[in-house]
Amino acid sequence: MKKDNRTYVIDETDKQILSFLKDNARLPVKHIAEKTFLSPTAIATRIERLEEAGYITGYHAHLNPELLGFRVKAFINVEVDPVRKKEFYPYIQSQLNVVECNCVTGDFSMLVEVLFPTTSDLDLFINELQHFGRTKTMIVFSTSVEHRDSFIDVPDEE
Repeated sequence: MKKDNRTYVIDETDKQILSFLKDNARLPVKHIAEKTFLSPTAIATRIERLEEAGYITGYHAHLNPELLGFRVKAFINVEVDPVRKKEFYPYIQSQLNVVECNCVTGDFSMLVEVLFPTTSDLDLFINELQHFGRTKTMIVFSTSVEHRDSFIDVPDEE
């Protein structure tokens, strides 16, 4: 069970640990201990506290969508009527091609990031989305900056 993250205030060492794990979640505790000048037991305890407090929400492998056959990345704006959101949220959560869905301000209420094998598959999905409201789609040609957790400072390697 996750605790309220306001009950545990992180310090600079915790930020270092988060930065190391952000870059490589498989980094051995012993290595982090050497870099932070703490014992492996102290690092393991801190990591456990960071998990319990909700600062660390999981560990993930970064997969290459293109090698897995998902060559089309797109962002879709959807104008969902507020009364349809109750129906929209379960639908969008059930769609495995949806990478992320955000409720946003502006002319559209939702911004949906998707990955599909082909533009035909994307087109079918957009047709389904249009049951919820007007859409505007932007297909990605290239990505100059991949998703990153830039809000955590990376300590200088020496």
